[in-house]
Amino acid sequence: MTDAILVYDDDCGFCTWWAEYFDERTDLRIVGFSDLTDDMLERLPEEYEDCSHLVTDDGVYSCGASIEEAFVRTDIAKPAGEAVEFLRQFEDYERFRERSYRWVADNRDRWGTYLSKTPPARQKSDDG
Repeated sequence: MTDAILVYDDDCGFCTWWAEYFDERTDLRIVGFSDLTDDMLERLPEEYEDCSHLVTDDGVYSCGASIEEAFVRTDIAKPAGEAVEFLRQFEDYERFRERSYRWVADNRDRWGTYLSKTPPARQKSDDG
């Protein structure tokens, strides 16, 4: 069991699809922006709503690093862990990872037409 927490935009259908993907394939705890506690907010960067985060006892992975770390923790990608550890040594890889994350995040409306779930934040507002 892990104490790691994936924090994501729970008002985004594409983000929700990925959060559920990781929830089904890891032991990460999944927490949406709308459910953050004061303690969690203290651990996150000031502009936390700019991207997802993976919070562990050792620190916080943000943006591309958060998705990479979540992916490595999935049941299907654990063997890739050593390759990712190797790639993390290179600044070019880090730049590529973060640019890729930003491109996908900036186009999540488009991606959401293919991969999307009703976001929890919208479910709550629809019920009320």
